[in-house]
Amino acid sequence: MLKGISGLITPDLIKILMEMGHSDEIVIADGNFPAASHARRLVRCGGHGIPELLEAILPLFPLDVYVDRPVSLMAVTPGDAVETPIWGKYREIVSRYHPVDDNDPFEEVERFAFYERAKQAYAIVSTGEKALYANVILKKGVVIQAP
Repeated sequence: MLKGISGLITPDLIKILMEMGHSDEIVIADGNFPAASHARRLVRCGGHGIPELLEAILPLFPLDVYVDRPVSLMAVTPGDAVETPIWGKYREIVSRYHPVDDNDPFEEVERFAFYERAKQAYAIVSTGEKALYANVILKKGVVIQAP
């Protein structure tokens, strides 16, 4: 345990977040996502939901300000009648830690394109999130220290 860092951040997760460089991507995957078969590096956080992990990660993790959409969601498959209220929670959380101007920092990525991107991600965090289409990719930015 460390002061000022959420207990949800495991030693493996803090190591991954620290190792990542500018423009590296991390997938925070729901419980249905094929994380083990897609991950180059896998971190298990099975007892937690994605919103609570975003709340723990984003105070430590700068999103990339040099791209239009540093947060990617898995788009609902056309014809699938699934609602995605969890996306609203993500928007609320991201807006607290990432400057949101007129540009929406979120993009929707077609399901199979999302899988391919996940295979290239620096790591995948496998969660116990039960909401459908709850997967999210975060693109890391740079940490700017004041002189």
